Amino acid sequence: MSDAQLDPRPDAQRFAIRGKVWAASDPGLQEVLAQIHETAERPRCLCVARGVEMYVARHQRYMVKRMPETGRDHHPSCPSFEPEGGLSGLGDLVGEAVLETQPGRVELRVDFPWARVKGRAIARGEAREPGEIEVPRRRMSLRAVLHFLFERAGFNRWTPAMAGRRNQGVLHKYLLEAAQEIEVKGASLAERLYVPEPFREAAKADIARRRRDKLAILRPRDGSAPMALVIGELKVAERGDLGCRIWVRHMPDAPLLMETRSWDRLVRVQSALFEARDADSGHRVRLVLGALIHARREFTYEIDAATVMLVNEQWIPVEGVYEIPLIGELVAQQRRFVKPLRYDARSAAPFPNALLLDCGAVPVALHMSSDFLQPTERLLKEKAVHAAGLGAWLWHAGDPMPELPPSTHGAARQ
Repeated sequence: MSDAQLDPRPDAQRFAIRGKVWAASDPGLQEVLAQIHETAERPRCLCVARGVEMYVARHQRYMVKRMPETGRDHHPSCPSFEPEGGLSGLGDLVGEAVLETQPGRVELRVDFPWARVKGRAIARGEAREPGEIEVPRRRMSLRAVLHFLFERAGFNRWTPAMAGRRNQGVLHKYLLEAAQEIEVKGASLAERLYVPEPFREAAKADIARRRRDKLAILRPRDGSAPMALVIGELKVAERGDLGCRIWVRHMPDAPLLMETRSWDRLVRVQSALFEARDADSGHRVRLVLGALIHARREFTYEIDAATVMLVNEQWIPVEGVYEIPLIGELVAQQRRFVKPLRYDARSAAPFPNALLLDCGAVPVALHMSSDFLQPTERLLKEKAVHAAGLGAWLWHAGDPMPELPPSTHGAARQ
């Protein structure tokens, strides 16, 4: 994943600290990281010959993390490697909507509110020449925030050792951990983010109490109704006389309420993703819901805005059902790869559908096309493949999959 502690490989990274080399799995690493935390000393990741400077952060444990704008300096097989911004929709947001204010702290500028304000007056008066002109700034949509969290937590990255290690508990832990480093409108995202913990019937009452404690932040104050972000796998929507009850997996005792027309509009706009759950792809898919909620009444949660994201069985985000066989084949062949995410880009077609990280010092782009893509999408994909030059890897869905570029994992790094 994106940092050493998020990658289950015991030999994921090695660090040079105080003249000694430490593996990420060394039992004594926590002690030495505690010694240099809040000092000027910095570990160096040894994924490349010259090493790459890192820093030490602490959440529930000490963690070695990459410095801002150094992701490309790491070897592609390193957990701290980050592709160039232009290979995903993140590139258009960095510097405007995504601001890394200091190592380990990220500010997101979003296009949605964190509270509902009752009785806000609309200023009236004569039209006048503006005294100043504001330069438009990019703002992230709810979908882009969902993509950022999944990427920050490392769920768009895969190595063979992750097989069987992704479940609701892992999703809960690492999304919340990633949110601890993020601020939205001056508030910590971790304080406003609820990801259901794994449900167990025997612990039902304790789980519900912890949920109510977390969502107590929704209590109205000073005429304002704060909002929170709920992220979880969508189970089903039930229609009723008062609207829709939206059920999220691992929340069997707390539905989210939404106006029927608004829910119908979401289903209509994102019909391809909803239909993907019924596709005959041979692979299991999940639909992740990202919902901004407020408290309609005590302990009653209503959705103000929502988005959905398609993920595969391993919680890897995908743009559409046509990508599922490619991601499934990469997992089956035990390849190491990252899935570029769209964020707020108009189209995902210009980006690789996957980046292989086990082919040497440079990641290898994999592209897919489909007869079911819109003509403009197919044209954008053709341009991206042409720009990649001769030998670019392209799989047209429905045809046999071309042979993948060979893996060099385990060979000496150059």
